Amino acid sequence: MIDFLPLTTLTLYYCFNSFFQQVDLPSVKLKILLQLYMKNARLLILACLLTLTTSASFAQMNLLKKAKDAASGKGTGLSSEDIANGLKEALSQGASKGSDQASKLDGYLGNPQIKIPFPPEVQNVEQKLRSVGMGYKVDEFVVSLNRAAEDAASSSKPIFVKAITSMNVQDAMGILRGEKNSATQYLKRTTTPDLTAAFSPVIQTSLDKVNATKLYADLITSYNKIPLVKKVNPNLAEYATQKAIDGMFTLVEGEEANIRANPAARTSELLKKVFK
Repeated sequence: MIDFLPLTTLTLYYCFNSFFQQVDLPSVKLKILLQLYMKNARLLILACLLTLTTSASFAQMNLLKKAKDAASGKGTGLSSEDIANGLKEALSQGASKGSDQASKLDGYLGNPQIKIPFPPEVQNVEQKLRSVGMGYKVDEFVVSLNRAAEDAASSSKPIFVKAITSMNVQDAMGILRGEKNSATQYLKRTTTPDLTAAFSPVIQTSLDKVNATKLYADLITSYNKIPLVKKVNPNLAEYATQKAIDGMFTLVEGEEANIRANPAARTSELLKKVFK
């Protein structure tokens, strides 16, 4: 035991020295180190374990405080309002680019991610028509369908702007702490009804303008004349409207991901601070 005590005390010295350097109590440290010589080895080891556990708890509390500060904007020089404004700017940028991309020529047709195909619920119509030599008519219809979506896309921008300017601090903090597409999900929740109301008449008008309605009616009529097939007549405008809106959100989500992951996409100082 005579040989063991100095070794144990030395070990404990380093344990306690690390701890007391954090709390800055040199006189207490000296007093405890002197008392260690008077204790048996078992109690000293228990004391060391207690000290290490306490130090770990302090470190854990410090880590939690840092995480809380990061979420609230402390330590970043940003207020909750700054964060909200930064997120509004990011959303505006993403929505504007998405609308611009979708509304240009081939915005839908030339983008495999959002190209609107022949209605899937009547895939058998497409297959049957192609099998009887009417594939060119199907292709012509798909082009006109996407042209209608491109016509409607430009009407999305003011609807997005309205939703973004209505966003409050609580919404913004939820987006900041949420998933990587949480800003896009916010827009989906707040704009889908308005987008549907705005897109539907534009889509219908565009379908008529680019002759898609007549092409579709001719295709369905031709299909329904084929012997032994089940007659179909799905709502074309409803299908095109939903696919056009889905495509818009796909583009907006892509812009959001780019801003979050790519520093070069953060085009203002506020965006750089919020998403650093």
